[in-house]
Amino acid sequence: MTDRIAPDDSVIVTSTRSVKRARSLRQRLDALVRKRVWGMDIHPSAWIAASAYIDRTWPRGIHIGENCVIDEEASVLTHDMTRGIYFDTRIGSDTVIGVRAIIMPGITIGAGSVIEPGAVVTRDLPEGSRVRGNPARQVEDD
Repeated sequence: MTDRIAPDDSVIVTSTRSVKRARSLRQRLDALVRKRVWGMDIHPSAWIAASAYIDRTWPRGIHIGENCVIDEEASVLTHDMTRGIYFDTRIGSDTVIGVRAIIMPGITIGAGSVIEPGAVVTRDLPEGSRVRGNPARQVEDD
C-alpha cells in the first residue's frame, strides 16, 4: 500500500500509521508569502514545517509537488554562491523529506521518494527512492 492523503488533507495515511499534520498559523502565513511574494511553485497540499528552510535566493527555482512533507529544519536549496550557480530544484509528489535533510541546488526528486533525516541529497533520485546518509545513498526497504 502506498502513502496517500486523506480527503480532508489533514491526515497522512500510510500502511503502518496515521500522522496528524495540522497547519499552524505561521505555516499558513509562510505558504501565502512563498506563493504570492516570492513566486515559488508549491502545491497547496504540501506540508512544510515552520522551521524548514526553503531558499529565497532563487525563489522561482523551487518546485514542490502535491502531498509532499518537508519536516523540521530541512533545507531545500536553489543556489550556490561560491560557484555562482542558480538551478531549479524539483520535488515530486508524495515525497517525504526528513528532519534536517539537505537538498542541494538543481536536484530532481522523483515522486513517492523518502529522504531520511539528516541525508544530504547531491544527485537526482528516481521515483520511489529511499535514501539516507551523506551523501545520500539508496537503501533497501526494511
